[in-house]
Amino acid sequence: MLFSKIEGSGQPLLILHGFLGMSDNWKTLGTQFATDFQVHILDLRNHGRSLHSENFTYEIMAQDVYEYCQAHKLENINILGHSMGGKIAMLLATLHPELVNKLIVADIGPKFYPQHHQDILAGLNAVDFSKKPSRSDVEEIMEKFVPDFGTRQFLMKNLFWQEPGQLAFRFNLAVFNTKMDEIGIPLPKNSVFEKPALFIRGGKSNYILDSDFEIIKQHFPDSNIETIPNVGHWLHAENPAEFYQKVTSFLK
Repeated sequence: MLFSKIEGSGQPLLILHGFLGMSDNWKTLGTQFATDFQVHILDLRNHGRSLHSENFTYEIMAQDVYEYCQAHKLENINILGHSMGGKIAMLLATLHPELVNKLIVADIGPKFYPQHHQDILAGLNAVDFSKKPSRSDVEEIMEKFVPDFGTRQFLMKNLFWQEPGQLAFRFNLAVFNTKMDEIGIPLPKNSVFEKPALFIRGGKSNYILDSDFEIIKQHFPDSNIETIPNVGHWLHAENPAEFYQKVTSFLK
């Protein structure tokens, strides 16, 4: 069973984080959404406090979320996913349209994406935890590979004290090293979700291009695509107020 944080009451809103993220990344927005919805922020498999497994495909991750809904007796859900979480949300909606009321996808399309996390993975793999590094040691090592401060802070959130004096990453780096190509896989060709969908992209991000609108409409005929200007791929963290406004006006 997936680890989750549940807050609020009313119609369920599930939030799925992106690759190398976890439920903690959505804590502040989750609390805001909880004024209107019963919010479930999940840790996806091989991330956060959820199970570690060699199996790491979109099909199996969508099945995890489906089984989570069954176990919690959730129906008529709204689902919001960012990046990898957005792909999982898209797949779940097309496989189980009876379960999903509305779909919100943050800065990812249904298309194929070539692998582009090589520097980040190199930085994570450069950390030797057998030397018992401190948090600042870990950051210093990663800075050589990941110069962007915001990205580094996002990754550093995954550090935890496995035992006194011994840090580790929460995610399953060993599996990511071998299964990275899974992250870029497109939505299956004939997958369609005919209920309302909202795609929100960052104005400075290249994840959803104008040329992707057509493929989005093929899979999600009742979809709108909106842009938050002057933000990149982590649009919900860079402009949470506008992100919150767009999501809530769509859901209401």
